Amino acid sequence: MKMIIVRHGEAQWNLQDRAMGQLDSPLTPNGIRQAYALGDRLRRLSFTTLYTSDLGRAAQTVNIIASICDKKVIFNSGLRERNFGIFQGLTLSEMQEKFPQERQDFEQNDFEYIIPEGESLKQLRQRSFQILTAIAQQYLGETIVVITHGGILMCFFEEVLGIIHKKPLPFKQDNANFCVFEYIDGRWMLMVWNDISHLENVNSLNNKKINFF
Repeated sequence: MKMIIVRHGEAQWNLQDRAMGQLDSPLTPNGIRQAYALGDRLRRLSFTTLYTSDLGRAAQTVNIIASICDKKVIFNSGLRERNFGIFQGLTLSEMQEKFPQERQDFEQNDFEYIIPEGESLKQLRQRSFQILTAIAQQYLGETIVVITHGGILMCFFEEVLGIIHKKPLPFKQDNANFCVFEYIDGRWMLMVWNDISHLENVNSLNNKKINFF
């Protein structure tokens, strides 16, 4: 089966570089334009089903895509972004001010560190691989589209390729980007990463350093 995985359009907190996590922030006008451009791209492809995270920025993106592609949408909370716990809604400087020790622990070992009231990157990596594999196994022989978040997509990418997580992130990932994975005989293969050719006429954060998804 083939899985097209898409990151949601640009959200307001993306511009402010806040840790959205499982809180929410609506799409910017630019993010809405990205979603329409993405929908037009997907409209020209053959796929059967749209899966999405149930968080608002993903739902807003998928609703635009569904209106263009006329496909059924399935919401799945397992596709949510990393739970950033006490850091949710904060910028790096606000984290340092409110939670200096937790911020230090987070920076020193982000992969293993379980954020208070949240989850570690290791836990997110396990969750992303498990949920996407479980979905794939329901659609063998088909092509589906999954709308999710930067953290889920990056962790899944690292798990499929067996990459050890490190900062800064070595692989670029834009809002409303388009990735393709194939699931064959119980194994995942990456076919396309961070395709944004559909955004040529849409402004984006392509040149801005992002700390959070």
